[in-house]
Order: sequence, then C-alpha cells, then structure tokens
Amino acid sequence: MALFSNTTEEKTTKEKAVATEKKVASGKESVLATRVLARPRITEKAYSLNAFRQYVFVVTKEATKKSVKRAIEEAYGVHVEKVRMICLPEETRVFGKTMGKRSAIKKAIVTLQEGESLELFKGGM
Repeated sequence: MALFSNTTEEKTTKEKAVATEKKVASGKESVLATRVLARPRITEKAYSLNAFRQYVFVVTKEATKKSVKRAIEEAYGVHVEKVRMICLPEETRVFGKTMGKRSAIKKAIVTLQEGESLELFKGGM
C-alpha cells in the first residue's frame, strides 16, 4: 500500500504546482482584484486616455484608491502612479411607457508609470 500512497502524494503536489503557475500566468486571479475591479470601461473617451497611460475601470461601490491601486498591481503586474475616482449618479430613464433607473456606477481612472501599458487595451476600437 505504501507505493500507492506515495504516488498520490506526488500527484497532488504536482497538481498544486501546476495550479499556482496557472494563477500567476492568467493575470486577474487575485482575490483583491476580483473583489474590487468589476470590469474595464471601454468607451471612446476611455480609449483616448490610453495615449496618456490612463486606463478606466468600473469598480465596486466600496473600493478605495489604495485598494484599486493594489488590485491593478496584483492583477496586471504594473506599477500604478495615480488613481482618480469618479462616482456617476443613477439616472431616471424612460423605457417606453414606464420610468426606470440606470444604476449608479463608480469608476477609477488609473495612471501607470512611464513606459508601462496594459495589454488589455491594445486591441483598438
């Protein structure tokens, strides 16, 4: 029985090593990044800010500048120079005969250090 137990232990350690390599390589696997960053905001204005090393993300309502900075650095492996936060209020909209509301969002404009960029935004519009 000792032969079988040793091989299963070796397999589990190899599986753990492969799983950690996948987490590091894939980028956005940190707990902080998934808790703070909702998604990148890709609009014409946000895309035009890329020329100034600025990237726009939609973040959760509880996010702070420090948590956004740490999340971006962990998720994408870049150095953040500055973070600006903007809260957009909810809007009342007319949908046919009924009134509705567009939910409020919080977005972060992240400025990276000189010479760094995010591959996520290189595709273009």
